[in-house]
Amino acid sequence: MNQSGQGDTMSQDESKWTCSMCTFENWPKSIKCTICCSQKQSQIISQDKSQDIYMMAPLISETSSPPAAQGSSASSNPHNKWSCPSCTYLNWPRATKCTQCATKRKTSPPPEPSNNTSSHDQSNNASTDSTTACVLSDNYYNDRNKSWSRSIKWTCATCTYENWPKSIKCVLCHTPRPKVDQSCQTLTENDDSRSRQRVNRCDVQSSLYSPVNCLTIRRNDHLPSETTEIQVSTPLACASDISRTPNNYIEECRLRNSRRNNREVDWTWLNACIGVVDGDPEPVIEYLSVGGDPGRQLNANEVALLKRPSAFDAGYTLVHLAIRFQREDLLTLLLSHTEMTRPAAKRVPADISRTLAADIRHMIAASLKQRRGEFPCYFVTDCVTFSLPAEIEDFNPIVQEKLFDDLLDRDAQKELEEESPIINWSLELTERLGSRLYALWNRSAGDCLLDSALQATWGVFDRDNTLRRALGESLCEAAAVLYPRWKEAETLQANLLQFTLDETQWQEDWAMLLSLASQPGSALEQMHIFTLAHILRRPIIVYGVKYVKSFRGEALGYARFEGIYLPLLWEPTFCWKSPIALGYTRGHFTALVSMEPDTEDALGAGANTRTGDDLRVIFLPLMTMDHQRLPVHFLTQEELGREEEIMKQWLDCCVTEGGILVAQQKILKRPYLVAQMIEEWLAFYRGLMRRPTIHNSSPESHTQVYSSDGDSDQE
Repeated sequence: MNQSGQGDTMSQDESKWTCSMCTFENWPKSIKCTICCSQKQSQIISQDKSQDIYMMAPLISETSSPPAAQGSSASSNPHNKWSCPSCTYLNWPRATKCTQCATKRKTSPPPEPSNNTSSHDQSNNASTDSTTACVLSDNYYNDRNKSWSRSIKWTCATCTYENWPKSIKCVLCHTPRPKVDQSCQTLTENDDSRSRQRVNRCDVQSSLYSPVNCLTIRRNDHLPSETTEIQVSTPLACASDISRTPNNYIEECRLRNSRRNNREVDWTWLNACIGVVDGDPEPVIEYLSVGGDPGRQLNANEVALLKRPSAFDAGYTLVHLAIRFQREDLLTLLLSHTEMTRPAAKRVPADISRTLAADIRHMIAASLKQRRGEFPCYFVTDCVTFSLPAEIEDFNPIVQEKLFDDLLDRDAQKELEEESPIINWSLELTERLGSRLYALWNRSAGDCLLDSALQATWGVFDRDNTLRRALGESLCEAAAVLYPRWKEAETLQANLLQFTLDETQWQEDWAMLLSLASQPGSALEQMHIFTLAHILRRPIIVYGVKYVKSFRGEALGYARFEGIYLPLLWEPTFCWKSPIALGYTRGHFTALVSMEPDTEDALGAGANTRTGDDLRVIFLPLMTMDHQRLPVHFLTQEELGREEEIMKQWLDCCVTEGGILVAQQKILKRPYLVAQMIEEWLAFYRGLMRRPTIHNSSPESHTQVYSSDGDSDQE
């Protein structure tokens, strides 16, 4: 190198030096090339380190170039690089493959260098033995590039340096990472640990040497929100590699969608559906406790997640599933949380006069006694039958409609009267004999049977569980008498269905009946009605639907509650022959009461009855609309075939002029507390009749109107 060139080099400050092998501009402190690991030339190392890279570049080029090439017309390829036949990239002489597209070099020998060049190389090699000793072969350089490409490094668009994926700026020139390169990596979310991991999607050998050789991703509007369309823009030489490289981005999007859908699914709701099918009340209680809607319907996606098409259908609710699989205990629980069987507010007599209702319940508890002897069953000492006061008919139609809306269960009344005529199907009974039955609104907390029994007698609810305790204790203490009767009746039913049970199974079923009787809120069975008839010491007639139907009207199962329950284990002289009537619909019991008849209406039907101010008679049919006799439950093998004789023994039976077999229900004078409760209840509706003539802002009337709104389920 001449003295002038050396002087110019010494005058530059903080200059980068250019590698003689790969022409990469390295920082002054670097003693080796960052790219090819060639050592810094001794002429450059000895210069001032504060020279500018742009002023230093011409001198480095002159120093590293052969003297013969500086003034020659062949300066376009001073290092005898060879051109790739595929991509025309100029590769270093020692490279056996193209650095850009990995095409192998042709086997033809390279041209021999000129004498000047050879002498210059020999002298240069002689002076820089330490430098050439550390220069890596171009073969190794190309192999190392391939390993870099597999590591998904990104190439700087300014200096072509390959940076690691975590780098947001180029390590050498600090150029920000191009946005187009960011699509070469996809961060996928791990839903369990919320951690992120990189997904390798571009395993192409030389795709990182150019910004256009990466995978570009654009969102497709007609695809789901988490789905993207992938377009590949690579050289032709890399197309075959891309086609062979598995691309898991679409699969990752699908998994991400699946995880998001699983997070959005209300698993509490689906577990409740499974719990109804399996008969497990815990998921149902959990769903209702968090404010779940019992009327919620299954959709197609939820049915697909449940993967049981034979059990679940779109549009089903928990109530439909409970009816379909005959889960009567769960059905009662669900109905207690819906508004399907009652309006939002009810004004029954027991809620208008709560103090009097509490006194009546105390009276009932005091009237319960336990008989000594072989059948230690509890029984009541008073026979009371509740009926609606005749004064209701004196109200104007608007007030009457309001009163019946507050008092009756309209849904149960409609199902028993219209959908399947079970009650009030005879005009002779309803019009001529004044024996129309009304379904009173009842609580739906699992105690509907006991509530309806007390409503049909005293007009109050079993809020203190007095009747339930008597029922549970009677079943336990009188099991020696009740169990054989129950087992024989159930065995007859099992024989009709052609199956048998061993003694262990009978004992388990009986233990379940005892458990249900002693647990408040638990749904009750036929045996409980039979025992209740003994506690009340009077027959119980249940008018109920024959089949439990789905919301589509399909019959799901046979309902066995309809029929006559007689206190067969008492002596007939110890019991009253005046029955009470209950209605059964959708797993729910209601009290069926009549309007208090006038004295002249009690005559007729050829019945030998006493009439007077303290006695009224209602006629309850003992047969269905098609004149089929109602079944008598819990008869023994010897008693079968003598049903009509047994009914006449325990009931005051007679036949009307139309040929209807009926039982006489005698309504005696109301007890004082019941009469006072009815009077306070009627006073409210008398106030409604006078309301147009008085001020609507009256404090007393306002207090009376809302005294029991929305508080019928619990005090």
